[in-house]
Amino acid sequence: MVEGKFATSVSCMDGRIQFPLIKWIKENYSIDFVDVITEPGVDKKIVTNSDLESIKTKVGISINAHKSELIVISGHHDCAGNPVSDEEHISQIKKGVEIISSWDFHVKVIGIWIDVSWNPNVV
Repeated sequence: MVEGKFATSVSCMDGRIQFPLIKWIKENYSIDFVDVITEPGVDKKIVTNSDLESIKTKVGISINAHKSELIVISGHHDCAGNPVSDEEHISQIKKGVEIISSWDFHVKVIGIWIDVSWNPNVV
């Protein structure tokens, strides 16, 4: 049996965002462990339905095996996999929250924007 509280991060593969994002999730939600599902430009992939079943399957594993209580979808400044404006990222993240919420995993889903200073911001 897995012990501790889990969250699930659906984020870009960019290593620059992993530490600040995981730290923020753990501090703000009293989480012990964060399962990390990464894809380049994942916010765009979710809203354009690209590889969506694979992402959904991975999120399901995190929720079913680790009893994850939170799903965080994020996007970030200076993303090579999705080189669009900050405003477009934020719009995609918000839409991604709606899409992931529609999967009916019955857990909280939030969106996070990682800004130019690598600070997480709820969107």
